[in-house]
Amino acid sequence: MASRIVERFEHVRSRNEDAALVLLAVTALSLVAAFVLFYLQSRWTVVPVASFLLLTVVGWVKYQATIARGLTFVMTVATVGVLGLIVVFLVVRAWPAFDQMGLAALYRVEEPLWPPRPDSSWSLAPMIVGTLMTTVIATVVAAPLGVAGALYISEIASDTTREVVKPGIELMAGIPSITYGFIGFVVVNQFFYEEFQTSTIGNYFTVGTMVGIMALPTIVSVAEDAISTVPEAMKSGALAVGTTNWQTMKSVTLPSAFSGVSAAVLLGVGRAMGETMAATVMIPHTKGFADPVYDVFGGVGETLTTVIAFEGGNAGGRHIEGLFAAGVVLFVMVLVLSVSAQVIQARMRNKYGGDR
Repeated sequence: MASRIVERFEHVRSRNEDAALVLLAVTALSLVAAFVLFYLQSRWTVVPVASFLLLTVVGWVKYQATIARGLTFVMTVATVGVLGLIVVFLVVRAWPAFDQMGLAALYRVEEPLWPPRPDSSWSLAPMIVGTLMTTVIATVVAAPLGVAGALYISEIASDTTREVVKPGIELMAGIPSITYGFIGFVVVNQFFYEEFQTSTIGNYFTVGTMVGIMALPTIVSVAEDAISTVPEAMKSGALAVGTTNWQTMKSVTLPSAFSGVSAAVLLGVGRAMGETMAATVMIPHTKGFADPVYDVFGGVGETLTTVIAFEGGNAGGRHIEGLFAAGVVLFVMVLVLSVSAQVIQARMRNKYGGDR
């Protein structure tokens, strides 16, 4: 009798799983159909979208576990697919520009440098230099301040202070970048122009400083989360053998949380490298190299993001292809930064152990 009940239960469960898989397959096909019709600009796109939502609700009610696993897989595939399509689109649109100039577009320093025109030479080198300079300045500003702020919140501040300061810092991350840019243009640029007699209102230093301030909330929040995961036993053990609080933070806490802290810094650097609106508002849109090239207070300034944002609306032909080429270069730079972060984290995990 018991065996028959078990067999019956297994049969019903198998039928439910088969029905859930069929429903999941139809749901995935509805999503694919929605993407295809959207690409074709069809007015019937709403039909598969509504079907996808309806089937998802039905599946969630009847076969929640199977549908949840399937939908997470489908969404992961969709995310990777969309990212791949974006990369392909960028490369295809930028290919004519690279075909014209080749790798010389990345390092050519002779005039004329920009904008691209048919049968003329051009270069992204000034914008690449500007992007690197503003990113380095932002990192110098944000990294030490961000890590110090995270250490203070996690290890030094009282519970009351922590409950007030951390939400305030996380709230700062939600301030629109255009607001930072406007403050930088009106206050920071004007201050340097009047007090230090810079050649123009706006330069790499002021832009990098403001972008570094923008990156601070991200670095502080993520680094504090990483530091707070260090086991209390490790810190207590260090204090028990006679180390001071500072020695414990320097020799135990930071090395143990280095993987997460480095990820926080690189997230902030990634935001600095890809920042658009604040830099567009503050920077003097003058093409070329500073003289000398490392002069961060000079009147020449442009980055890859600002040139795309500033000129994209009015560009066409070879010019728009050059802007897509700038997008490809920026994507590669951020990709290299991301891969470097993964390598650093892997090495630190191997050195110190653990999963942080």
